[in-house]
Amino acid sequence: QVQLVESGGGLVQAGGSLKLSCAASGATFNRYVMAWFRQAPGKEREFVAGIRWSGGSTYYGDSVKGRFTISRDNAKNTVYLQMNSLIPEDAAVYYCAAERSLIITAQVRGYDYWGQGTQVTVSS
Repeated sequence: QVQLVESGGGLVQAGGSLKLSCAASGATFNRYVMAWFRQAPGKEREFVAGIRWSGGSTYYGDSVKGRFTISRDNAKNTVYLQMNSLIPEDAAVYYCAAERSLIITAQVRGYDYWGQGTQVTVSS
């Protein structure tokens, strides 16, 4: 059973940085795609970034390109989201997701496994 546990959320001032972690277990992830999504109150869940575990190719949502970086640590089975130049619009619950696939998709329905989420709050 795949399990995903996010951590690293919190309160940060606009312009600041935060790094989220997603610890993955329960599978051999070299044939998985991992992704970060976010959901603000009253809004749909939005794709943030994705990474192919094997090879490390990445894909970003337009709203975070150039500010966020997704990466993974094979030895720790952990995926990270480095968030820089945060703005109030980045505030949301951030979710880690996984799918046994080699194709990164921005669609929520493309992922079978989800973490519980971690809250990111950005003060202006």
